[in-house]
Amino acid sequence: MFTTQNYVVASSLDEAYELNQKPKSTVLGGCGWLKMGRRMMSTAIDLSKLGLDQITEQDEYFALGAMVTLRQIETHPGLAAYFGDCIAECVRHIVGVQFRNCATIGGSIWGRFGFSDPLTLFLSLGAEVVLHKAGVVALADFVNMPYDRDILVEVRLPKRGQKAAYVTHRASATDFPVLAVAVCRTADQTVCAVGARPQRAALVVREDGEAVQAFADRCADTLTFSSNLRGSAEYRAHLCRVLVRRAALAIEED
Repeated sequence: MFTTQNYVVASSLDEAYELNQKPKSTVLGGCGWLKMGRRMMSTAIDLSKLGLDQITEQDEYFALGAMVTLRQIETHPGLAAYFGDCIAECVRHIVGVQFRNCATIGGSIWGRFGFSDPLTLFLSLGAEVVLHKAGVVALADFVNMPYDRDILVEVRLPKRGQKAAYVTHRASATDFPVLAVAVCRTADQTVCAVGARPQRAALVVREDGEAVQAFADRCADTLTFSSNLRGSAEYRAHLCRVLVRRAALAIEED
């Protein structure tokens, strides 16, 4: 469990940003992962009063506030109507409903964890993040940026007529994924995001006219995989061929 010397409910994003510049200050999300570690914070910054817990639909994108919970995106009818079942699929294995009612999308994306299911899917969907100081940044760029002390305000899912499928392999139903794959097709291109390699998710673009199996093989051959307690690098590469093929075929059959 973490401990803190000061707990502040921020009254504005400017206040939260200024507080976060202090050494050992930490922005609180749903505290799903923070409570599992041991750390001492000088200041814990609560964003819960800033109205960042809403999902809104705009003409060109869906805006997910940083404090939106994983359960909210799992059950949101607008997201389901536009993106199909891939949004719910990417979070339904994350621990349980009680946990998903607390864990936030801001925490899931800001952490840039290799095992993050939403990060893998959102990367394939062409998502953007809105930072308080840096402004709008493509998730494909954000995922490789170093950690800093900016504040994540919202995540945007563009409306580009996407068809996406999300598949994972897990040792058990609620465990972290051994490998996660999202394939997304738009009018312009098809891309694949592979996460839990166990490195952060990375993108591969399908070439024009490329067969499904050839695409799956190229993803497995060009991406880097490593070993950990959930699986070896060789096993993950093998899974990549299977899961990319499975997700790509699911889109073509839709």
